[in-house]
Amino acid sequence: MYRLGIDLGGTNIVAGLVDEEYKIVAKVSCKTNVPRPESSICDSMAEVALKACEKAGVSIDEVESIGIGVPGAVNPKTGVIEYSANLHFHNWEVVKMMQERLNKKVLIENDANAAALGEFLAGSAKGTKNAVAITLGTGVGGGIIINGKIYSGSNFAGAELGHMVIVKDGKECGCGRKGCWEAYSSATGLINLTKEKILSDKLDYSYMLKLADGDINKVNGKTAFDAAAAGDNDAQEVLDTYFGYLATGLVNIINIFQPDVLCIGGGISNQGENLLRPLRKIIEEERYTKHNDKQTILCTCTLGNDAGIIGAAFLD
Repeated sequence: MYRLGIDLGGTNIVAGLVDEEYKIVAKVSCKTNVPRPESSICDSMAEVALKACEKAGVSIDEVESIGIGVPGAVNPKTGVIEYSANLHFHNWEVVKMMQERLNKKVLIENDANAAALGEFLAGSAKGTKNAVAITLGTGVGGGIIINGKIYSGSNFAGAELGHMVIVKDGKECGCGRKGCWEAYSSATGLINLTKEKILSDKLDYSYMLKLADGDINKVNGKTAFDAAAAGDNDAQEVLDTYFGYLATGLVNIINIFQPDVLCIGGGISNQGENLLRPLRKIIEEERYTKHNDKQTILCTCTLGNDAGIIGAAFLD
């Protein structure tokens, strides 16, 4: 038997047919094209799901269940997307609508939770009992696995790790609160730090700006890393500040959950050891359990965007 996992994002809808060994055997995608009616998006999800089956030469009758990972607040028990800012919907009965189209068992989960489950089943947290996965993107996504199960709190809105405050009365976050970890440690936060350094009065010349073709709007999450690798001291200052903010949140997570593995995903994680090495140094100095024999392993996620598909496929 197979399972289908659907990653419903603000930009793309991706469906993957997954076998019993957590391997994606076929994948099909289309543009989300929001805003548009709920029924239209459901039509698109059903279409890519069926095309993934067709691509693999598998009948939909051979699919045991379909899971959907969605950004925002979702209620897996009722099958309702209660609120998703990226999709411009609230109280969307997506499970009911998809079951009507495909006549299959359908389950939903927050996309970060689904990605964490994917890493737990088949990625960097495979073989553990407790794991945390964070994604450094436009914001900071978080997923928590405790004793092999997704933890999402009593109202399914837990694991919003990006919204713990690390700087009282700090930068305003998109959630409306000030000083959130997300405002400092997301890819957006790193880009903002880079831009602030370039625009500071102390800089008569910026190698980082040169890498961005002289256009401040072309600064991205790689700019400071690339400049620092070339020996630029200003870029290294940006990274040192960024690592400090990011590590503060990571230490908080480790102190609270003590997971076997804490894995980092998102575009920033492509920096590998250039990201992990300085973070480990700070964590080793600041963690509460510095004298314990067993310590949390910090690593990057290994499944990339496939984590959400695999995790969604194996929701239960």
